[in-house]
Amino acid sequence: MPGNLRRSFRTLLKQPAFAAIAVVTLAMGIGATSAVFSLIYGVLLTPPPYRDPRQLVLIFGARTDGRQIGSSPAWAPAQWQDWQRHAKSLEGIAAYDWSFNFLVLQDGSQSMQGMYVTGDYFRIVGLHPLLGRTFNASETSGPPKPVIILGYDLWQRRFNGDRGIIGRKIRISRRDTPPEVIGVMPPGVRFLPAPTAEREPNYNVDAAVDFWIPAGVNPKYLKAREWNVVARLKAGVTMQQAQAELAILTQAQARTEPDFAGITPRLESLTAHINRDGNRILWPLLGAAALVLLIACGNTASLMLVRGLQRQQEYAVRSALGVGRMELFWQASFENIVLAGFGGALGVAFAFAIIKVFKLIGAHAIPRLDAVTAGWPVLLCSLATALLSVVLAGLVPALRASRLDPAEVLKSAGSKMSGSRGERTLLRGVAMAQIALTLALLAGAELLIATVHKLSQVQPGYDISHILTMSVTAVQGKWGDFHHRALERVAALPGIEHAAFAWGVPLTGNNWPVPVDVEGQPPVNRDSDRTTFPLRSVTPDYFNLIGTPILDGRGFRSTDSGDHVSVAVVNKSFADRYFPGQTPTGKKLAFGFGPRSQPPARIIGVVANTRTDDLTQKPQPEIYLSLWQAGAFSKHLVVRTSADPKIMALAIRRELRAIDPTVAVENVKTLSEIRGDSLASRIFATRLLTGFSLIGTLLTLIGIYGLLSLSVTSRRREFAIRTAVGAQRRDIRQLVFKEGFRLM
Repeated sequence: MPGNLRRSFRTLLKQPAFAAIAVVTLAMGIGATSAVFSLIYGVLLTPPPYRDPRQLVLIFGARTDGRQIGSSPAWAPAQWQDWQRHAKSLEGIAAYDWSFNFLVLQDGSQSMQGMYVTGDYFRIVGLHPLLGRTFNASETSGPPKPVIILGYDLWQRRFNGDRGIIGRKIRISRRDTPPEVIGVMPPGVRFLPAPTAEREPNYNVDAAVDFWIPAGVNPKYLKAREWNVVARLKAGVTMQQAQAELAILTQAQARTEPDFAGITPRLESLTAHINRDGNRILWPLLGAAALVLLIACGNTASLMLVRGLQRQQEYAVRSALGVGRMELFWQASFENIVLAGFGGALGVAFAFAIIKVFKLIGAHAIPRLDAVTAGWPVLLCSLATALLSVVLAGLVPALRASRLDPAEVLKSAGSKMSGSRGERTLLRGVAMAQIALTLALLAGAELLIATVHKLSQVQPGYDISHILTMSVTAVQGKWGDFHHRALERVAALPGIEHAAFAWGVPLTGNNWPVPVDVEGQPPVNRDSDRTTFPLRSVTPDYFNLIGTPILDGRGFRSTDSGDHVSVAVVNKSFADRYFPGQTPTGKKLAFGFGPRSQPPARIIGVVANTRTDDLTQKPQPEIYLSLWQAGAFSKHLVVRTSADPKIMALAIRRELRAIDPTVAVENVKTLSEIRGDSLASRIFATRLLTGFSLIGTLLTLIGIYGLLSLSVTSRRREFAIRTAVGAQRRDIRQLVFKEGFRLM
């Protein structure tokens, strides 16, 4: 075997051009496949850091009548507390909610995301602290105590991994008493999905959790739907059995409490839910990468067969001197193994580079992309694909070498021997399959490019040019005073044309999904039957700033503040749906339900339709409130500039810090960048499929070259005879080109 390897190296070194083409061809296919598999391994196949995560289920809600609901409803404490007491199929139930807060710092506070959790949360999900402890019963029963558990990333980022953090108090916003740090969690812990919070501007379910705070259930709101629920199945219990049991318990609750009617539990595996977006994007890309690998293997097989034809006399002489068929087979196979080995090694380098490109262009497109590492998964996948490449690309050439008839080869001058008709037919079929697969890749890429191009031409109903946005949060002081002064100072800066605060900037996904009763519409008695609308809150100059015209009535004024009657502006889609042929101004809207209902608002105007949530969807009914009446803790400052908006960011930040040094100013982006982020997954898939298509095209051209080379080698004697009887060079060229075009 060592002798065969040495002979294989020497043989390949004699034809470096052939070896280089074969190695690079294999490396392209191996690198692309390994890189995409690394994404799948890091995003989809690596389990979350919980104890036996396959037993964890999320409990969502669905309407009993089968109709679609606007958002998956959270659960009231009275419901999940009843499940805790009576459910036999569950090992335990815990409630949680997403939250965000700020570390209060004198040089600009910094945001952090965290979770409110009930007492059993850590036991049920199976998390154990790296330092310190979790919450005890006294801290989670009754009013929550001022304690906090830090996430690993926050501990490293802000406290430099100080192990003496346990027992210290930290200052955070919206907390009168600084909480005491009692623990630090291990790295890699991410959020559980919280559908009730996914419209918040800071919400990022793929981020690492920064903190955990004990949740307190207010007895006044036992019927308020505000909690997300996670449960652990008992051993041997299926998700369907648990769902059936909870459905029975929920039906019993609805008989005694009408507010709970109309909604039934829907259980979903935690791992299936968090992998939903990744499955949608990554598996099709792995299929495209596998096509590239097949094309590469087909090309390499063609090149090896052509080279085998050129070495027929050598093989015949070896066979005549007593070398057995198996030894010839293994000699040819070792050459294939050497090529695949070098191709795999170069493919690993390609894969590492491709992964870096993935992280660069796919940060907003693939969930948990930061968890992907170019380590052992890449090496093992490259090894597996290299072995597969040996089989796919080297088997036919090796078998052909072992089956030569030495007498026939030597009698016919060896190297001039043509390939058999069967071999040429096989390679024609491989080449045609490569062309077909490449055209499929190109067609898919063209469709995605056309889709993205069309989306870029969509008129959203607002002007995205020269608009800068940034999230601004005043963590202390008087809320109204800060925001009024901030608008005055920012608007006075040279180069600023308009300035406004907005909760619900277009294409960020931010809004308040709130049940609304519309005056003049049939009343409903149950919360589940009410229509949920996206609410946004803006200051008076907002519509003028983004270029959305007022079609009827008026926009907001500075006098639309907390001391006056609540007002609202609706879009044309809302007016057309609920007030066709009439003006909606003067009509009233009632928000919320039960103990947390808000005073009704009077409609004062109608604005033009905009594609605010998704450029691919038609404009939906929307409601805008005055920010001076419906304030938001964290919101965007939106400015229109006369020049490049990016150059104004530093001056704006300076003005805001002059008012309050602790103000948090983050997420500085132009509206054009936000639009690009909203299309990130489509753009990412388009770029990757386009790249794979170009690689496939290049490899297919190499394959056609290999097949035509085989054809020319096979037809040498024919060409010589044609030339002898008067054929011109152009006639020979036409024969070769004709075969190539017929093949394509």
